[in-house]
Amino acid sequence: MWTPPSTPTCPASSAGKGSTGGASPSASSSSRPADSPTTATASGTTSGTTPPRELLGTALKHPAECAPGKSWKYSNTNCVLAGLIVQKVTGRPLAEQIDRRIIKPSGCATRTSPAPGDASIREPHPHGYYRESADAPLQDITEIDPSWGWAAGQMVSTNSDLNRFFTELLAGRLLPAAQLAQMRSTVPAEAPFGPGSRYGLGLVSRPLPCGGLSWGHGGSFPGYETRGGATDDGRAVNIAVTMQLTDEAGRRNLERAVDTALCR
Repeated sequence: MWTPPSTPTCPASSAGKGSTGGASPSASSSSRPADSPTTATASGTTSGTTPPRELLGTALKHPAECAPGKSWKYSNTNCVLAGLIVQKVTGRPLAEQIDRRIIKPSGCATRTSPAPGDASIREPHPHGYYRESADAPLQDITEIDPSWGWAAGQMVSTNSDLNRFFTELLAGRLLPAAQLAQMRSTVPAEAPFGPGSRYGLGLVSRPLPCGGLSWGHGGSFPGYETRGGATDDGRAVNIAVTMQLTDEAGRRNLERAVDTALCR
């Protein structure tokens, strides 16, 4: 999963490993750029568990693209750092803190982070697929170790839980007002998220064709892709598809479907 650099933002959990929605099946949260350290094999697994400090080490091998606060580009490294800080400050596992502070207070039924090496989805779920090229056969890649996502999105969730999470968050029932205001303080982010989009601390704002904004965070993981959002007046939509979208047109079509649903 993934990170934001100069702005200390972490993607909110979005479904990626499994589909989501209403009474729909499980899915793991993800939201990664194209260079995420995933190694998919024909059998649908990764090459092994990736510890968070190894993820951080991979990122720090590369030079910074700008001085802190001077620019912005979507990435995952700050989310990994934030997760390590949470564990250092609390002395407890990150998954436990997410469950206690976010999952349970929001009323979500989400299963939090799978254990290291756990590639299974225990509840009923759709299979996810992977294709190496447009004319290559589909490969079932449902069972894949999501540990490379860690604090940036190593979760299993559903569309209905994503809707519940973003609705509770925007209503101010998960964070104090000052912290929510910081999350909603944004910078331009059209390059990764489309025209008019802005990025805050783990929240993307997108202008709706019917007026106003949607707030949320999509997910992208081998085998699955999700897009969605919620509005300040309580509307919420998340949509999942069972293949990671690698083309811009496919992502924009999914976002248009979300916009249409939110504007009905």
